[in-house]
Amino acid sequence: MDDGNSGRRHRCPGPAAAAAGRQRLGRWGEDLAAAWYLERGFEILARNWARTAGEVDVVARKGVLLVFCEVKARSCGEFGAPSEAVGRAKQARLRRMAAIWLAEQRRSGPGPGQRRWSEVRFDVASVVAGRLVEVVQGAF
Repeated sequence: MDDGNSGRRHRCPGPAAAAAGRQRLGRWGEDLAAAWYLERGFEILARNWARTAGEVDVVARKGVLLVFCEVKARSCGEFGAPSEAVGRAKQARLRRMAAIWLAEQRRSGPGPGQRRWSEVRFDVASVVAGRLVEVVQGAF
């Protein structure tokens, strides 16, 4: 049966399809951010590290520098840079998660190759339409 609209109207995906698309975009963004750190000589210590208090997208290390990175991805740049979506509440959550991560590392004790970090940095990676736009180092 033809309702007269065949091929003329874009149909929006349902909630499940939209969520799956956001998850794919977010994962892609995290992959790009992790690759960015690897290309600059960092070691990726954790990805999507989660506890009940929240999640850290990327934890990376280079020498004594430890980086906690929040990745924000959008399908288009029409509504501003994705990094603008990291407000005070998200910053505070990421700081709390970093403290939890560091406490867990201390409790597990020094293992082979484990180093102490003397510098901690919080970065935000912006991904628009499947490409890494920028990594704001020391964003907050």
